[in-house]
Amino acid sequence: MRAVAPTVSGPVNGPVGVPRRDDRQTGPVRVQPFVLALLLSLVVLFTPAAGVPAAPPGTDKVVHLAVFALLAVTGRMAGIRAWPLLAGLVVYAAASEVLQALLPLGRSGDLLDGLADVAGAVLGIGLYALFDRSRTRAG
Repeated sequence: MRAVAPTVSGPVNGPVGVPRRDDRQTGPVRVQPFVLALLLSLVVLFTPAAGVPAAPPGTDKVVHLAVFALLAVTGRMAGIRAWPLLAGLVVYAAASEVLQALLPLGRSGDLLDGLADVAGAVLGIGLYALFDRSRTRAG
């Protein structure tokens, strides 16, 4: 009678050597873009006023919108669900504006910047949903 080796499995992997389907969707490669986007947002949002280049009026709103759209898209790519991600980005937007007003950065908190942040987060989540839906239909 021949002995059969037991199959080892764990929460992250299926049988030894066979990755689960979920591993491809939530591995470190999916999280890295979100972490990089978060680091970029910290630089953009908390650079002292002296280090911010001069730009035409309204450019800062476009930058806020784009940064938060990037955070939303990369957050969804990392596997964060839409509603918790949106809630977290709204809190981050509000906190960043309050901190800009309180910290000695030479910057001021602006309600319109916060609204642009939230609009960017909603836009990013929407764009990801559209892309994901079309990719699911094509695949």
